Amino acid sequence: MAEETVPPSQQNQLTSEKTLKDIEIHNEHPEHHKRLLELSEISLSLDTYDDIFSDFDPRDYSKRGLSEDFISEIKKASMEKPYGGIEVRLMLPKDKRNEEQEKVIRERLKSHFSRHAKQLEGEASRIVRNGIFFIVLGMLLMFTATVLAFSYGDQSLLVQFLIVLTEPAGWFLFWEGSNIVLFESKKIKPDVEFYEKLSKSEIEFIGY
Repeated sequence: MAEETVPPSQQNQLTSEKTLKDIEIHNEHPEHHKRLLELSEISLSLDTYDDIFSDFDPRDYSKRGLSEDFISEIKKASMEKPYGGIEVRLMLPKDKRNEEQEKVIRERLKSHFSRHAKQLEGEASRIVRNGIFFIVLGMLLMFTATVLAFSYGDQSLLVQFLIVLTEPAGWFLFWEGSNIVLFESKKIKPDVEFYEKLSKSEIEFIGY
């Protein structure tokens, strides 16, 4: 008896149906999960609450350090979001949710983001203050060199030495201070904005 053959078009259809069936088996509610991702400003899927925290920190959730991968993912997701009013939705399987633990984790996250926002704001202010101090000091040294040159001219070897010493030092401090204020302070700005955004965000846990 000749072996029954299946036309290529029918084979493709059977393969597609099998693939769709496999997807449905491995993901019972794909559309529901997709809708949840689209609802929020920032959405992250978790397997367990431990995904939020560092694997090397054995403390409980109220004190445990956050995972660098978790922070990195939120940072990437928040880059294109407007300043303020971000909603963070953390999704995990319904059967693994625990409201008491979620309350503790939510408070831990808010505390972490608020503390780092204040620390980085202080660091940014310190950088700008240092830059301004350098600028002012540089201008004072340049002014001193100008006064010495105008008042004493070539009258003294010591005065000439002081002019040679203070003028380039003044220029160096002036330009270094300008660099700090204009450029160095901007390097920390993305981190400041990130933690400020997250410190004002709403954090929700959603089961799927």
